[in-house]
Amino acid sequence: MEPSGFTQWPDYRVDVQRIRNLVRITVGERVLAETTASLLVAEQDHGIVFYVPTADVRFDLLVGDDHTSRCPFKGQARYWRASDGTEPIAWEYHDPYPEVALIRDHIGFYQDRVHLEVGVANPPVSGREQRARS
Repeated sequence: MEPSGFTQWPDYRVDVQRIRNLVRITVGERVLAETTASLLVAEQDHGIVFYVPTADVRFDLLVGDDHTSRCPFKGQARYWRASDGTEPIAWEYHDPYPEVALIRDHIGFYQDRVHLEVGVANPPVSGREQRARS
């Protein structure tokens, strides 16, 4: 594996946070993924992306695509398309760099190629806030 871009640009930001909100990904009427355990990834030179755990993705509705690419900050990506589609709609980093290791076993979706819904977390507040109200 090539060295991480963080070696050359140590101040580059890729922030990865776990979120509890319901995230649903659809194409047409088909639900491709639904989870309350996604990651919100905010990369310095890109928009935010929701990454869904592979366990919550309907791979029976996706087909691996031949396209691959390399991100200097996340690693080597492979792509997925809808089973009846022609262009990639999702990607994954099977072996991401250590700095973003949380994205392993998660799939990112192109927000301009799928419909992405973000709902509320359940419960809607964290344990600490909930205890303060009691």
